This record gives sequence, structure tokens and C-alpha cells, in this order.
Amino acid sequence: MTITTSVAIEILGTIAFAISGSFAAMQKRLDPFGVLIIAFVTSIGGGTVRDLLLGDTPVKWMRDVNYCLLILVTSLLTIFFKKNIKRFKVTLFIFDSLGLGLFTMLGLQKGINFGLDPGMCVALGTITGCFGGIIRDTLLNAIPLIFRQEIYATACILGGVLYFGLLELHMKPDFAKVAVIGFIFVLRIIVVRYKLALPKFGY
Repeated sequence: MTITTSVAIEILGTIAFAISGSFAAMQKRLDPFGVLIIAFVTSIGGGTVRDLLLGDTPVKWMRDVNYCLLILVTSLLTIFFKKNIKRFKVTLFIFDSLGLGLFTMLGLQKGINFGLDPGMCVALGTITGCFGGIIRDTLLNAIPLIFRQEIYATACILGGVLYFGLLELHMKPDFAKVAVIGFIFVLRIIVVRYKLALPKFGY
């Protein structure tokens, strides 16, 4: 497998979401099998939905078993080293935010490769970044982050808009990808640190 920028982003994103899924499952005190299942759906959920919408089947993880093995190894290592990590919530947040940025970028690139317009590419980036977490939280009987007051999907949308803006400014695509991933990651940290949120509706 040739290690291009896109492949590197996909590998790092898979690892990040496998770790966040594992920690989310361990917080709920699931057994090792449950942890592996949650890690798996967190890592492949968004990409699977994206590929099904594009008609790109079989989906990526079914064509390349290496991604399944990567999730398995990452999950087992996370379980093994969990005793060395005291702050589960912080660790989950960091890797979830990193995975969000990485997978959003993957969705954007996939849309571009399929010749879609920028708006559809941003939508695909948001789906790729968010849907693994939605499935994870639903299986763990928690309200998904995307449906809460906390800024989550908005970070993906802003990152997508930023990416196309940087390309219009003639920034090299690889540099633009890194900038967008960093932007989404830092934005998530800022909004949680300062408790920024979109307005919520109520009666």
C-alpha cells in the first residue's frame, strides 16, 4: 500500500477513532468484545455511510482487511494500556476531536475525487466525520454529540469551507489538508474550553 497523504490521514483517523471508541466503551464498563465492536463502528461508521451514498461499494474496509486489523490492534493496545491513563474523559475528547478533523478531510477529498460540487463535498466531509460518533453514542445509549448544544458538526462544515477557501488562495492541497485538520481539532478544544455553543431551542 502506497503511503500518500490521503492514506496517511485515513490511517491516523482510523487509529484516533478506534481509540476514542474504545475509551467510550470502557467508560460504560463494556467487556473486551463490546469495546472492540464500539471501536470498530466508530472507526468505519462515517466512511461506510459516505461510500454507500456515493455507490462506492464494497466499502473501503471490506476491500482492505488491513483497516480491520488496524482497528483490532489499536483497540487491544488501548485496553492493555488503559490502567496507565487516568483521565478517560480527556483522552476520549482529544482523540475524538483529532478523528473528527482527519475523517472530515477524507470525506471532502472523496467528494472532490467523485467530481461533486463544494457544497456536496462539505456535506460528505461532515457525514464522514460525524456518523461514526453518532453510531457509537447511540449504541452506548447516549445522546450523540452532534445533537447536543456543543459545536461538533459545525466544526466540520467550517473546516470544509476553509479548505475550499485555501485552495482558492492557491495553497498546496497537502498543506491545506493539514491546516483544516488542525483547524477542526483546535476549534473543538476552544469551544469546549470556553463552553461556546450554538443556541438551543425550547418551549
